[in-house]
Formats: sequence, structure tokens, C-alpha cells
Amino acid sequence: MGKGLSLWFAVSSIALLTAASISISFNIWLVLLFSLLCVLNIGWGFILKARLRRKREDGAGQKA
Repeated sequence: MGKGLSLWFAVSSIALLTAASISISFNIWLVLLFSLLCVLNIGWGFILKARLRRKREDGAGQKA
């Protein structure tokens, strides 16, 4: 995964966790929503990383 994409997932996860922590004093449903979005965002990052790594490894294997 490139540096830009890694930075995007890091910053977006921090923003979602910050929104969840701020919304604790307002509404529990917002906390649950932001927490779920954060978990999905982190999971999507891991899935994308694995797919890109697999694609890179398959491309290197075919060249050799």
C-alpha cells in the first residue's frame, strides 16, 4: 500500500475516533455509528492492503 493511501486510512480513522469521542457527551447512537464506521474503515484498509499485496505477488510470480 502506498504512503498516500496509508496516510488516508490513518487520518480518516483518527477523525472517526475523534468524532466518536466527542459525541459521547451528546448521543450514544452517534458514538455507535462513528465506532462502527471506524471499524469498517480500518477493516477496509486491511482488506485493500491484502488485495494489493496479493496482486503484487502474483505479478512478480508470473514474471519469474
